[in-house]
Amino acid sequence: MLSYRHGFHAGNHADVLKHFVLIQLLEYMGQKDTAYTYVDTHSGAGLYSLDSGYAVKNAEYETGIAPLWDRKDIPAALGSYMDLIKGLNPSGKMRYYPGSPYCANIVMREQDRLRLFELHPSEIKILSENFRKLDAHAAEQGRRPTVRGKRVIISDGDGFEGLKALLPPPSRRGLVLIDPPYEVKDDYRRVKVCLEDALKRFPTGTYAIWYPVLQRPESRQLPDRLKRLQANSWLNVTLSVSGPSPDGFGLHSSGMFILNPPWTLVNTLKEVMPYLVAVLGKDRGANFALETGEAAAVKKR
Repeated sequence: MLSYRHGFHAGNHADVLKHFVLIQLLEYMGQKDTAYTYVDTHSGAGLYSLDSGYAVKNAEYETGIAPLWDRKDIPAALGSYMDLIKGLNPSGKMRYYPGSPYCANIVMREQDRLRLFELHPSEIKILSENFRKLDAHAAEQGRRPTVRGKRVIISDGDGFEGLKALLPPPSRRGLVLIDPPYEVKDDYRRVKVCLEDALKRFPTGTYAIWYPVLQRPESRQLPDRLKRLQANSWLNVTLSVSGPSPDGFGLHSSGMFILNPPWTLVNTLKEVMPYLVAVLGKDRGANFALETGEAAAVKKR
């Protein structure tokens, strides 16, 4: 199925969690001089308009970035995320929201590498065009382009399969974001299978998996299945902005599961997650959960 368009959901509470955590991971990777590779298996369009197109239909950004926009009490650890979003909106008006490829491109250094996959025929065209515009803007300012060359490579194809040829990365340092639409139940299985293969090829890599917290059993079972993978350690964080709706529809909660997370991330989340619950929460069902541990295979050694 190729009907999913992330533009409908751009900037919602799930995006806030996903991109805040992603930026933390990218910044941590950038603390060492050695270059690293970032792989995005489901890149989307890269940049979304919040005042036109798909985003205005359901205005889901009102559950996420909108309540944070004018806050003056943003925690320091959330500052990098907010600075990045506002940097794309220099007028001060909330018009554009970046997808994960744009977040990565802004945070990463010139020596680092981005490998972006997108299967949707319309989204891949928009993604390529958005990065072409970035190149044109860079040229106007006398800076080196990002796409023409080796820094950013955009591939039209299945990111689950494409990841295999990229692991391990040349520098043996890498971060992978796996963020499928979960339109079909098989996406849950493919996430696990993809990670099993990836960890065999590149066991020291950091893998970030976004997932929706839904009533369907595949969603509920995914975190426990990921905990049993052969990684050194894991971290699982979920953000709920409300309790489940009576009809079971709508996304009120999502999670980020990290394999081989940086040791600093758990304390950062302890600082920021209560704030996100307070600002984005809609009712008494708003909460967060945070757990960490070693993978089962490691514990048996």
